[in-house]
This record gives sequence, C-alpha cells and structure tokens, in this order.
Amino acid sequence: MTRSVKGLAFATAAVWLCLLAAGCGQAGDNAADLEIPRGYMAKIRVEHGDRVFGFGPFVGYYFRPETPGDFTRLQFVCFNERSFYTKDLPENARLFEGTAVLTRLPESDFEIPASGRINPVYFSEAPVQWIESRPAPKDEFLHFHSCYDARGAVLTGYWFRHAAAAEFTYDMGGRVGPDSPLYHEVFPGIDRGFARIIEFDHGPV
Repeated sequence: MTRSVKGLAFATAAVWLCLLAAGCGQAGDNAADLEIPRGYMAKIRVEHGDRVFGFGPFVGYYFRPETPGDFTRLQFVCFNERSFYTKDLPENARLFEGTAVLTRLPESDFEIPASGRINPVYFSEAPVQWIESRPAPKDEFLHFHSCYDARGAVLTGYWFRHAAAAEFTYDMGGRVGPDSPLYHEVFPGIDRGFARIIEFDHGPV
C-alpha cells in the first residue's frame, strides 16, 4: 500500500496544515485571561525509557500528570483560546477536559510526514497497527498527538479522550464547514465525533 495522502485526504490535510500554521505554538499567549487550573502547563517534558521528549504547546491545551512526576497519563483542559476552535462560544471558554495516555506507535513502513510543524495522518491512511494501539475504550480515544525531539516528530505521543464541557459546533472558529472532517457538532460528555487523526509534531521553532 502506498503510504501517502491522496485526493480528498490530501486536500483536507492541506487545510488542516494551514489552520495549524495560524495557531500552533501560540498556546499561552493570553494565558492570563484563561482560568487554567493549578498545576497545568502548556508544554511538558516527557521521559520515556532513556529518552526525553517535548510535548506541546498547541492552542488552548494545558496538561498535568494524573500522578505527580508520572507522565504516562495526563489530564488536560482545552479552551477556545483566541476563538480558535468555535465561533459558537466566547473566546477562552472551556471546551474540553479529558485524559491523554502515553503510547509508542508500533514500527511500520509509513514515512512520517514532515511538511510543516504539525502533520496530520487520517485514520483512513494510517497503518492499522497504529489505530489498534489506542487505549480502551477505543471508541473514545480518537486523536493522537506525537512528542518530538531535536530531530523532529517521534512515534511516542499521547492518545486523547475528549469530554466536552459545553454544546457547540467544532468549526475551527468558522474557518471550516461541513465538508471538513474536522467539523462536527459537540455535546456535553465524551466526544465520539472528534476528528480521527494521528498528528506528528516536529516541535516549535
């Protein structure tokens, strides 16, 4: 199987990259206006085996380990920072909270894309073994975001489970419509409509 994004998947990935270019690496710019819970950070260092990785920042997300000093499981909150994710709710409104579980994706012949800081791979294009690496319950952990080191994105990262704090349309602040895989209606509770994407993050410049 050719490991590349084609047709619609390529177009949607291109849109996603443009959106990320507008927002990645800027988390915390207006943190003083956010009600960030005590102990949450926009960027963390993750020790995994004998390696140390970076994780974050990206718009609106803040993290803390469930157990102090243990970064295998994180709690996170996500805000509508700079109205980046929806136009339905006020700027800086809390959108999600949830859990992120540290995972190393299995080795494969898939070449990690490197066309920008954050590169999406949709489930339809990803190796099956990557998708199967999701923690249980698999229908709730739908989004993977990689860590990075000095050379760029790595296979180690976090699977996210998003629980919505409010009802809104996830439309990237009005920048995408119903034809985008990112666009969906969100209701309080576990968001099983969250975009099924594996993101490779090459780290902030």
